[in-house]
Amino acid sequence: MLRTKELKKTVSSQGHELVILSDVSLTVNERDTVAIVGVSGSGKSTLLSLLAGLDTPSGGEVHLAGEPLHELDEDQRAAVRAQNVGFVFQSFHLLPGLSALENVMLPIELKEEKRARERATELLVKVGLKDRLQHYPNQLSGGEQQRVAIARAFASEPKILFADEPTGNLDAENGKKVSDLLFDLNQQLGTTLVLVTHDDRLAARCQRVVRLEAGKVVEDASNAPLKQTVAE
Repeated sequence: MLRTKELKKTVSSQGHELVILSDVSLTVNERDTVAIVGVSGSGKSTLLSLLAGLDTPSGGEVHLAGEPLHELDEDQRAAVRAQNVGFVFQSFHLLPGLSALENVMLPIELKEEKRARERATELLVKVGLKDRLQHYPNQLSGGEQQRVAIARAFASEPKILFADEPTGNLDAENGKKVSDLLFDLNQQLGTTLVLVTHDDRLAARCQRVVRLEAGKVVEDASNAPLKQTVAE
């Protein structure tokens, strides 16, 4: 599903070359769940942007769903994203002028697929928002907004979902509810999941943990996901 080879990202800063990522080589298979962790400034979000084709590398290769993103222009990368990728962000990124239902319908309509309203309604019911369909983002709590964002991310049935600190703006209780929903939907729909997080508990639920330090992968280890208990 996803493969990088000697991925590198540099930027110019005050006449000097600043290395953000160096020689990152990863392989992510279909239905894998992978957490990218590390301290602030280690390159996590930059790596996620490169993996998703939102940014271009300074060197190396990125292949997503068989497409060489590093060889494509922005329009071509956007087409690959539209066909294969879903996103969940820390700050939700909902469109304020659209209702919860309309926000979730949008990616389905952009793919010119039918049943957009029915599909969006089904997903919002799944994430516990059947009574919030016509509410606008400013009428929803942070946890509710993130649930809308998760429903929207899965709406177009992406092959791979990228999540950047999906629980970062939520309290512990809402963070757990959102992470439960994220993994439940991911398992139901068989989506590959790659997420960036500072939350050790969220990372522990993934099959693999990739740890970055100063732009380099220092650990890529299999992980035994936390088991859910009745008490939880």
